[in-house]
Amino acid sequence: MSQDGRIAFVDVAYAVSADQVSQEAKDALQAAAKPATDAGLQVEYSGGVVSTTTKNSNTELYGVIIAFVVLAIAFGSLVSAGMPLLMALFGVGAGLLGITALSGAVSLNSTAPTLALMLGLAAGIDYTLFILSRHRQQLHDGMAVPESIALATATAGGAVVFAGLTVIIALCALAVVGVPFLTVMGLAAAGTVAVTVLLSLTLLPAVLSLLGTRVTRGQLGFLTRRQQRAVGRPTGGERWEAVVTAKPWLTVITCVVGIGVIALPLLQLSLGLPDSSSKPTSTTERRAYDLLTDGFGAGFNGPLTLVIYAPGHTDAATLAGQASSDLQKAANVASVSTPVANKDGDVVILSVTPDSRPSSAQTRALVSTIRDAAAQARQQSGVSAYVTGSTAVNIDVSSKLTSALPVFLIVIVGLALLLLVFRSILVPVKAVVGFLLSIGASFGSIVWIFEQGHLGSLFDVQTPGPIVSFLPILIVGILFGLAMDYEVFLVSRIHEDYIRGHDPDRAVRRGMANSARVVTAAALIMFGVFGGFSSVPTP
Repeated sequence: MSQDGRIAFVDVAYAVSADQVSQEAKDALQAAAKPATDAGLQVEYSGGVVSTTTKNSNTELYGVIIAFVVLAIAFGSLVSAGMPLLMALFGVGAGLLGITALSGAVSLNSTAPTLALMLGLAAGIDYTLFILSRHRQQLHDGMAVPESIALATATAGGAVVFAGLTVIIALCALAVVGVPFLTVMGLAAAGTVAVTVLLSLTLLPAVLSLLGTRVTRGQLGFLTRRQQRAVGRPTGGERWEAVVTAKPWLTVITCVVGIGVIALPLLQLSLGLPDSSSKPTSTTERRAYDLLTDGFGAGFNGPLTLVIYAPGHTDAATLAGQASSDLQKAANVASVSTPVANKDGDVVILSVTPDSRPSSAQTRALVSTIRDAAAQARQQSGVSAYVTGSTAVNIDVSSKLTSALPVFLIVIVGLALLLLVFRSILVPVKAVVGFLLSIGASFGSIVWIFEQGHLGSLFDVQTPGPIVSFLPILIVGILFGLAMDYEVFLVSRIHEDYIRGHDPDRAVRRGMANSARVVTAAALIMFGVFGGFSSVPTP
């Protein structure tokens, strides 16, 4: 009980982990608190056994709806708008079926299927969009259906293959981090993307052949009339190309400076794993966290477990007592529990409660200080001491992921796939520079909002704090693959016009005119799908 007598807590230990506790046991736990709530006391739960976090499974549909609207506007046809969605759903269904089958042999975390669903859906729609848009354009130009399908599959389909390979390799590269759950997530998502690529090259051409000219059925009158009025006029892609290439160096400098400003908060990036303080105040976990902080201090929500092992001794408790006395004098230590020894007397456990919250820099410094002292004691006396517990494990995972990020960046940036596509050096270098600028802008925005708290109310940031430690690596892997998707599709179309004899300037203009609309639609679809998933609360 707290010193003022207002707040008390009770620990309940189960024989299984929190996710394995039965619903009957959860109901019994809540029933045990009923007399207290009936008496007017506030009762909250932490530890993950009882949770008030809700998940609205319909939120994923928002992204699908946005994608359909974007496709309908881009094509002006309901049949054409529905085909990318259909192909993506087939691909995601097959991918998730495979993941479910593998779950009997491989341990999967709950995020792996979600990531596979999100990427498979977005990539599947985009890849079908690339091929279908090329096919529709060729039909409009008077090409026969069989020839159009063959040419679209050979050209846009080739770009899809290399774009898909880039995504797959980037996701598989998550294995180099050495964190099992990230490896499983990456491989599951990569497998689903591979299925969507295969369907884009097999099922899609077959469906296009069956539909023939009916692929343009279901015309939306107002969009069709708008497109007819635009015939003969410069497209939006052409107009935009004229603007950005009129003074190319000015465009380059403006983009680099603008993105540099957005990326500046990246210099203050701090990584960690979230605790219950990041949950909404509507959850019982967050309310329990606040009550424990109020009654016992912020560090009470993340105690450190110190394990002392003295081989050949039976009085480890005496050594632990001295360690406890030293710890109580250390900075940022609120309290140290009474040592508890095993039967042989050579292993002792004691709990250290910091003054600071679990995800703070002060707590990380305390863990480092204790471990340094333990290393010194091991050299002097042979007694080993280890710091563990969820808070210490989170710190270790964050440290490992932080150190792995530069290696991961080097691995995926060093990919030479684009060299194989374009047989060029400058094009891949330009693509990598653009990717790095995108990464900088993304991380800068994340730090500015979620770590520094700007626009927190808009994004439901309850408590600004460190960025989730595995997020940067995950973003790098995903963003590299997706950024290369658009790069491959756009530049391959420019390259195609160039090898047909057009001068470079004209090839760029034609490539932009033919691809800008499709790339923009694909990016909007990605935004819609990811945005739909972002509204799903984490458990």
